[in-house]
Amino acid sequence: MSTLTPDTPVVSSARPQLGAGLLLALVSASAFGLSGSLARGLLDAGWTAGAAVTARVALAALVLAVPAALAMRGRWALLLGQPRNLGTVALYGVLAVAGAQLCYFYAVSYLQVGVALLIEYTAPVAVIVWMWLRHGQRPGRVTVLGAAVAAVGLALVLGVVSGVSLNVVGVLWGLGAMVGAASYFVISADNDNGLPGTALAAGGLTVGGVVLGTAGFVGVLPMRATTAGVEYAGHEVAWWVPVLGLGLVTAALAYVTGIAASRRLGSRLASFVALAEVVMALVFAWVLLDELPGPLQLAGGLLILAGVVVVKLGESGVQDVRLGEPEAAEVAEVAEVADAA
Repeated sequence: MSTLTPDTPVVSSARPQLGAGLLLALVSASAFGLSGSLARGLLDAGWTAGAAVTARVALAALVLAVPAALAMRGRWALLLGQPRNLGTVALYGVLAVAGAQLCYFYAVSYLQVGVALLIEYTAPVAVIVWMWLRHGQRPGRVTVLGAAVAAVGLALVLGVVSGVSLNVVGVLWGLGAMVGAASYFVISADNDNGLPGTALAAGGLTVGGVVLGTAGFVGVLPMRATTAGVEYAGHEVAWWVPVLGLGLVTAALAYVTGIAASRRLGSRLASFVALAEVVMALVFAWVLLDELPGPLQLAGGLLILAGVVVVKLGESGVQDVRLGEPEAAEVAEVAEVADAA
């Protein structure tokens, strides 16, 4: 991770560019938030988490292969001729894709789901610490305050209030998932490698799919799937419907828009906006699984949003760079993938 660039998001001084970054980040968070509910239906139907995750990653890699190849036309030297960029894609696939999901899978086998999520979603704090230690971007008091507010809100949303017994092994797996999530934001925000966001997402998903498939082949990750119908909100659908949703929406669309958002907002702000994924996960669980969040969870969601606003107020020194042709092309790539999904 020593070659990553400082947290200098490519944004214009014009407010519409900041708004576009925030919109992309919210789309990404919403898409990621849908994954839990879709996967829950598959798990209840007899799928293992490993099989569902591998299908999700492999399908997304397949869907993004053609857009990524088109985006790389005339620019293959950026990948094949630069070992650093090859390393970035490999690191993204191992840490941000396979690592985060595999570690979380094992964390929930030792811990309550809420506790495992809470540990993983300390990633924004890890991003702040990384940018401080690696690039000297010391967070201000307002940013620290926003982080604290968001953390309190997240604890309320996840219902982690008292009486929780932590397993050391589970905590270590959860910290591994946190490292993977933090890596996602930091690597996604790297603008200096010149790689189109679609290419980075496709390459990372391909590497992640290979890692997960290998883990399943050697028996580290249990793999079991079924063609039985899957039930959501009292209605049964074919097994391939949630699988397509996982691959097209919660992976392909989520990763591409997430990378585009991070490159406009910077890893620090993007990681806090991504906390909206927890809120959206609750909304989808309510609609698809009839799991209605309680008053404390709703209050926590408001605190998360308030924390994001405070963090934004604490942001300073954002580089004023006008969007050029590469960035405009990136927007077009995201639009194409969104239309395809």
